[in-house]
Amino acid sequence: MASSFLFPFPSQRRRLLAAATAAAVLAALSGTVHAERVIRIVVPFGAGATQDTVARTFSNELGQALGATVIVDNRAGAGGTVGTAQVARAAPDGNTLVLAAASHHLASHLYARLPYDPVKDFTGVSFLGRTGYVVGVPAASGITSIADLIAKARAQPGVLNYASAGNGSASHLATASLAAQAGVQLQHIPFKSTGDATTELLAGRVQVVTGATIAMLPLRSDPRVKLLAYSGTARSRFLPDLPTVAESGLPGYAFDSWLGLLAPAGTPPAEVGRINTAVRKVLADPVVQERLARVGVEAGTLSAAEFQQLLRDDAEAAGRTVRAAGVRIE
Repeated sequence: MASSFLFPFPSQRRRLLAAATAAAVLAALSGTVHAERVIRIVVPFGAGATQDTVARTFSNELGQALGATVIVDNRAGAGGTVGTAQVARAAPDGNTLVLAAASHHLASHLYARLPYDPVKDFTGVSFLGRTGYVVGVPAASGITSIADLIAKARAQPGVLNYASAGNGSASHLATASLAAQAGVQLQHIPFKSTGDATTELLAGRVQVVTGATIAMLPLRSDPRVKLLAYSGTARSRFLPDLPTVAESGLPGYAFDSWLGLLAPAGTPPAEVGRINTAVRKVLADPVVQERLARVGVEAGTLSAAEFQQLLRDDAEAAGRTVRAAGVRIE
């Protein structure tokens, strides 16, 4: 009798039951979507850049380790400062990270005005590894070593040019440092990415490119390009036959880059530790290590505290590098 009083018509009861069921399903779905965590890794350079490729080698595995969805978000511009500034302003909750490299600390010494402090506005989360740079020239140039390049630049001051991934990029500073240490003048031509710079190298329209290993490895067997030297303190295990710049004509020269994830300052230590643990777990996977090796990255891990110390040391070293190169961007 009570049911008949409340719902006198069977059709009405069916409609109400269907509506209640649909509402319950929607509520459950809404709760599921709400509970799904999304972590954004900002890459402050374009697609194909070292940071972009590295981020995509482990983002899926990191998401699985954290029980979250990890997306890679390219925010290129102004030598990496546009995307980095966005992360500096993000909520310090561990959901927004930047995949940074050497250019992170170089920027504060290169730019007269910067919308963030590379040291005070960030906290180190996870070290990922290191990569070096490779100096390349058109094969038709006849230059076969760094010593040859320096001799030609001295004979023609300001005539030779070099391309980079943009003003303030690591590829810019790598070549500027080389020229300054050698005491020669090279004209800088900035592009939007290392890919654009190497395209110009292949076409013979620029004379020198110092590109990240990831960009230069595919050019090893290209007859249009001559790889001269590796920028690190020791030969790269990915290019063991290639001498270092120091070996090849400029003793004392060295330039490489760390890679790591940074979070906005104020991110809780527990959250930093959780992400660091997940990254270290992912980097222990031989499959991920092999992916990184294929793009010329020597994978490695540090605790959050150890990475923070590396960042402090690098901030000081970046200042010395920029001053020695004599580069300033207004």
